[in-house]
Amino acid sequence: MVESAYIHIPFCKSKCRYCSFVSFPKIELKEQYLSTLKKEIQHYYNGEPLNTIYFGGGTPSLLTTDEFKNLLALFNFNNNTEITVELNPETLTQEYLHDLKSIGINRISLGCQTFDNNILKLTGRRHTSEQVDDAVTYAKNAGFDNISLDFIYGLPAQTTDMFVKDLKHAISLGIQHISLYGLKIDDGCYFYENTPKNLPDEDLQADMYLKAIETLKDFEHYEISNFGIPSKHNLNYWNKQNYYGFGLAAHGYSGNVRYSNSETFEEYLKNPLTKSNETTLTQEEQLEEEIFLGFRKMSGINVTEINQKFNIDFETKYKTILEKYKDYFVKTTAGFAFNVNGILISNNILSEFLQ
Repeated sequence: MVESAYIHIPFCKSKCRYCSFVSFPKIELKEQYLSTLKKEIQHYYNGEPLNTIYFGGGTPSLLTTDEFKNLLALFNFNNNTEITVELNPETLTQEYLHDLKSIGINRISLGCQTFDNNILKLTGRRHTSEQVDDAVTYAKNAGFDNISLDFIYGLPAQTTDMFVKDLKHAISLGIQHISLYGLKIDDGCYFYENTPKNLPDEDLQADMYLKAIETLKDFEHYEISNFGIPSKHNLNYWNKQNYYGFGLAAHGYSGNVRYSNSETFEEYLKNPLTKSNETTLTQEEQLEEEIFLGFRKMSGINVTEINQKFNIDFETKYKTILEKYKDYFVKTTAGFAFNVNGILISNNILSEFLQ
């Protein structure tokens, strides 16, 4: 049964220079998009009670409270459902956050990235550090007690000390969750064609990450990039459970089928009920995903469950890899997890589990 839904809101006022996500400054299409999105949800959603609903983007805070309310009315949820909305600090007011809380949204994720105003400007962010402070205050006043901040490390001109200062300031705000992402410059973003000269290298990014673990020691480090009160929605991904994906470029997973929607407005608005890609995973692919996603959690993988589910002996099948990287794994009561050094080279290790 599907118990989670991701809804993509692809609008933004302008693209950040590092962003290669599917988002567009085409606010004039919002009304038509929301009408099309409603059709897709009504067609595919089977009315299951949902444990989590997640609005991502783009900039979901470009929607009005009534627009969120109309979308939520399409789903079956209750007071225990975790409903998250990604928000950009510069668009927020006390009234808006109060209204979001009143319609059932109970978790917010603020795109902070850094508290350094010079770097914010350099990366094309539209907000200031002061607006992040204000947004957290507004959220607390509105009754939110599950507030997350997103940070990027390895930004142009950023030092480890600057990053640690950012995290300490975040802690001082009394938030409940922090997500950390190392800067990646992918094709499709401004920085890909106009790469800044003062980017921290991989070694410096690794140092920043290690310092973050040390700085956030009072937060639960439950997933490679995430600290604090665990996000039920994201844990759903890492536990390889089913979820709906609604909207432009959204991805979903159900019954061992991974699917995605069109990444172009024209195609999605014309054919919202047609998936651009559907892939039925083989048994081996399901096993690989179980390992790949499971190792993202700090608790690691459950070998007994994997052996039963896939009729294998994990330690025999992967003996060579486990021996080769023995200094990077921790043996747990359930199976294996990465230690800190394992996290730093996790992509290299995990690639060896993929056939």
